Amino acid sequence: MSEFENDAGGESAGRIKKFMFVNRKAPYGTIYALEGLEVVLIAAAFDQDVSLAFVDDGVYQLAKGQQTKALEIKNFSPAYRALEGYDVEKLYAERESLEARGLAAEDLIVPVEVLSSTELAELMAVQDVVISS
Repeated sequence: MSEFENDAGGESAGRIKKFMFVNRKAPYGTIYALEGLEVVLIAAAFDQDVSLAFVDDGVYQLAKGQQTKALEIKNFSPAYRALEGYDVEKLYAERESLEARGLAAEDLIVPVEVLSSTELAELMAVQDVVISS
């Protein structure tokens, strides 16, 4: 029996899990960023507690002013604005990653909570599932 099936009042029946998706890759050049966003939307559609963290080059996924025409790739960054409609409102960016890349919260297309690497690690520790790409 899966944990999502009713197990006659068992503790895990229908329990909402806390999922954190950690985005570490630049938005273009690989499929990780776009497919990661799609997985987030799927998890949110199943009414799970979903949050996203952006670290390393993953902070570039949220950078304003992305120009992808020369790459002949569609700019999917505006899709992050749709997350609120899926009740995905917990977005975090690692302070050290932003600073190392000359970015600040104001440079991002959606509001994020900026956390230190220590604070982010503490937040990850209380999640049921952490998926990193």
